[in-house]
Order: sequence, then structure tokens, then C-alpha cells
Amino acid sequence: MTNIIKRTTLIVRDIEASRQWYEQVLDMSVYYDDEVVLSGVGFAAGQAGDRTHLLIMQAADPEIGMIGLLQWIDPPMAAPAEIPTSVTFGNPTFVVRSDDSRGAWEAAKALGTHVHAEPHEWSIKGADGLMKHFIGVSLFDPDGYFYELNQLQRESAA
Repeated sequence: MTNIIKRTTLIVRDIEASRQWYEQVLDMSVYYDDEVVLSGVGFAAGQAGDRTHLLIMQAADPEIGMIGLLQWIDPPMAAPAEIPTSVTFGNPTFVVRSDDSRGAWEAAKALGTHVHAEPHEWSIKGADGLMKHFIGVSLFDPDGYFYELNQLQRESAA
């Protein structure tokens, strides 16, 4: 059996604010943009007949790494009052290979993003046994989804 995860879909409060964030911070582009009426069968949210707006944002790879942004239009979905600023069970952590983590951080700051960690150096031993040295940035998107952007600086013997 072969399974390839192509996309993660996130429920968002304001699809236009999210679009702007994903375009400016993660340098993604719109792959799909349409209204979707739910059948009430396959998705574990909403009801049959709910109208939603689905944007699929595409990263550099043409097939993987896509992020779906889904906003309920009719009826609107009530959002939690507070936007998360920490990660716990049930919250994903998105890890992004970046070629400009500082530039992403600057774009994020300009949009008022909650930044958990400004650009910082860190290292970890990779699966190949080499030490990977990064400039990392940790931040939350407008709905509180957590992103770790890592820019590889160099590799060295462990």
C-alpha cells in the first residue's frame, strides 16, 4: 500500500487574512479557490448543505506540501474566542524547510503575527548521522496553527 500525504486542510476564521499570511510569510500561491457545499458524509465537521470557501495554497513542490484553508460561509462556524499561542495535544506542528527564515520572520512581523521565537541558531543530529545547523523561526498563523521554519546553514560530523 502506498499513501502520500498531499495536503493538510485548516479551518480558518478569515480566509482573506489567511491567504495574505500564507502568500507573504510562506511564499505560497493559490492552487484552488472555490465554494464547496458539504455532503455531510466524509468530513468530520459541519453539516450536509453547509457552504464553505476552500483555498488550497501550494508551496514550491507541485504535489506535496499544500495547505487547504477552509472557512464556513453559510452558516458561519463559531470560532474559539482565543487564538492559541502554545502547542498541546491535537495541535499540529508544521515544519517548513526555508531558504530565508529571517525574511519570513520580517514578513510575519509586518502582518502582526504572534512570534514564539525570533531567528535563532539551533542544531540537531539528522537521520544520516550528520549534525544539521539551522537558523530557525517559530510562529503562529492568524488562526493559531504553529509553524517552525528552518533554514539549513551547514552540516557537520556529529
